[in-house]
This record gives sequence, C-alpha cells and structure tokens, in this order.
Amino acid sequence: MSWGRDAQNPAPDWTMSVSLENVPRGGQQMPEVTNLRDAVRTWQQLDQPAKDNAILMLERPVTIDGVQLERFEGQGIAPLAERMIDPNG
Repeated sequence: MSWGRDAQNPAPDWTMSVSLENVPRGGQQMPEVTNLRDAVRTWQQLDQPAKDNAILMLERPVTIDGVQLERFEGQGIAPLAERMIDPNG
C-alpha cells in the first residue's frame, strides 16, 4: 500500500457529471453539463479570457494535494488538466 503522493491524490472519476459555467456558447452564457473529462478538454480549448472566467462545478469532490474540492475557477482548473492520463483518449 502506498502512503505517498498517490494516496493523497487519488485519480478523479473522469466520468462524473459536472457543469462548466460562465463560458460563452453562441453568444449566451449557458452552463454545459457533461462529464469531467470532456469539460476539462473544453476548458483547454478556450481562449485565455474564457479560461480565466470559467467555473467548473463537480458532482462530488476530488482530492488535489490532500484537499477535497468540488468547485474550480479560472486557472484553478489547470491542475485537473494536468492529471488527465490521456487528454486525447
């Protein structure tokens, strides 16, 4: 059993439901409800101002650096993107 970094940061459930909010879609600010993997991919493709304004609300918390979080804002979404094993898969 490992008690190192992996024990404090279990892999997120990339299939859980999330809402990506505060991102323009067709001239409107409509939340997108999708899974965590697709929301992070969408966030990665946004221009910088849209990335900075984005809000990601999770169905349940994920653990980042030993802290449970269920809301990420702006560049705070980047640690999730860094944890994606296969960003193209």
